[in-house]
Amino acid sequence: HVPPLDNSTYSHTLDGLSGLSSHQRRIYFALALASYTLTLLVNVMLMVTVAAEKTLHRPIYVLVCNLCANGVLGASCFYPKMLHDLLAEAHVVSYVGCLAQILVLYWYVFGEFASLTVMAYDRYVAICRPLAYGAIMTTQKVCALLACSDTMAGAALTARLPLCGRRIRRLFCTNWALVKLSCANTIVNNVYGFALMFLHVAQAVLIGVSYGHLVRASLHSRRNRRRFVQTCLPHVLTLSLFTGSLLFDVLFERYGGGRLGAVHHALAVLFMVAPPLLNPLIYGFNLQYLRRHVLANLTPQLRAP
Repeated sequence: HVPPLDNSTYSHTLDGLSGLSSHQRRIYFALALASYTLTLLVNVMLMVTVAAEKTLHRPIYVLVCNLCANGVLGASCFYPKMLHDLLAEAHVVSYVGCLAQILVLYWYVFGEFASLTVMAYDRYVAICRPLAYGAIMTTQKVCALLACSDTMAGAALTARLPLCGRRIRRLFCTNWALVKLSCANTIVNNVYGFALMFLHVAQAVLIGVSYGHLVRASLHSRRNRRRFVQTCLPHVLTLSLFTGSLLFDVLFERYGGGRLGAVHHALAVLFMVAPPLLNPLIYGFNLQYLRRHVLANLTPQLRAP
C-alpha cells in the first residue's frame, strides 16, 4: 500500500519531453514560439477589428470574436509552460499549478463547444428564419448562451482526491492524468467524465439537427447557398477539427494504455494548437465583410516604412 502524498507540498514530473536531445529541444522551441506568436497575432488582429468597427457589432462577428478570445486562452494554457520546459532541464509543475492548468483547460473546452453551438444556432436562425433574426439573436441572448457552461466541477472533484504518485506521462496536466494518480475511489470522477461526454454528444446532435435544416433551406435559394458556404462550411471544419482531436485524446488517455509515443503527444495537443491558429484564418478569409475590414486595417501597416 502506497501512502497518500501531501498534495500541497510536492510537484509533478511531466514525462512528455523525456528523451529529447538539446538540439531537438531548440528546434521544437523555435517552432512552438513561432506558432504561439502567430496564433496571438491573428487572433488579436481579428478581435481588434471586430471591436473597432461598429458595423461588425453583430451576433455572427461577436461569436467569431469570442471564438478567437477563447483560442488565445487555450493556446496560453499550453504554450508558455511548454516553452519553459523546452529550455529547462527539469520538467516539473506544482500541484496547484497543475490544477490551475486543468481549470483553464476546462474553461477553454467548454467555451469552444459553447461558441460552436451558439454559432450553429445563429446560422440556423439567419438562414431558416431571417425575418425573426433580429428579435431572436439579441446581444443579451448571445451572452447568456455563451455563459451556460460549468468549468469548476471537474477541477473541484479532482482536487479532493488524495494522490499516491507524482509522474504524469504527458506534456501538460489533464484531469484524467491526475485522477489516475489517485489512491482513492474515483467513481464520482468517472461519472462526471461520462456526463461531460454525453453533454458534448448532445451538443453535436443539436448542431447536426441545425445543419440538417440549413442544408434543406440552402437547396431552395442561391443566396442561402452562398451564405451557407461562407459561414457554415468554416464552422463545420472548425467543429470537426476540434471535436475529432479532443475525442482522440480523451479516448486514448482513458483506454489506450501503454507509454505515449511522439505521434500521440502531437495529436494530444492538437485541440489546443490547431483551432486557435486556424479559426481566425478560416473565418477571416470566408466572411467577406470581415475580411474586407481586416485587410483594410492591415494594408496601411504593410505600406508603412
